[in-house]
Amino acid sequence: MDDASLFSFRLSLQVALLATLLVALLGGATAWLLATRRFRGRSVVEVLVTLPLVLPPTVTGYYLVLLFGRHGWLGAPIEALTGGSLMFTWGAAVLASAIVAFPLMVRTAQAAIESVDRSMIDTAYTLGYSELETARRVVLPLARRGLLAGVSLAFARAIGEFGATLMLAGNIPGRTDTMPLAIYSAATGGDWGRAHVLVLVLTLTSASLLFVAHRLGRVTW
Repeated sequence: MDDASLFSFRLSLQVALLATLLVALLGGATAWLLATRRFRGRSVVEVLVTLPLVLPPTVTGYYLVLLFGRHGWLGAPIEALTGGSLMFTWGAAVLASAIVAFPLMVRTAQAAIESVDRSMIDTAYTLGYSELETARRVVLPLARRGLLAGVSLAFARAIGEFGATLMLAGNIPGRTDTMPLAIYSAATGGDWGRAHVLVLVLTLTSASLLFVAHRLGRVTW
């Protein structure tokens, strides 16, 4: 690959790693909440969590622009505080990738947590463990394969994100052009040799991650 392609590959890894870290932390907490709590509005939360999975990525990106654009509900206060906008930065690519990968982490982790034998959790409480200790010593070790599968799926989704990233971060060469965006630019520009290489690298990377997720969580398709 040429220098531009290597930049896109490195940027995609950087974006996907940071997005996956955010998703693992926030998605894991959300999965725990949904798996262990019954509260009013729970169905609404589940719908909102799943929505980025079923909406076209460009629609998700449009909502993100409304929120984080220069005149957005959150973007305007952020620009007033920092003097800069999140739009058209690689940080915007991280945010877009995290949002679209979030449902995969939550759903996989929630299923893994709910699969833990409830009697073991009750036994831990009987022995005097707090909820945090029970989560750390009982639930997380037993659900770890599912949690790792969720992380792998989230990373695979984040590294392949296109539509929401294009809407929020743009396609700026040498700045925000992740691999999917670089593939789009190469194909529309007629540079099929570069497009073929990038497609092959991205396909192999995603397939490897899906294989890992399948082995860890016994994911069925």
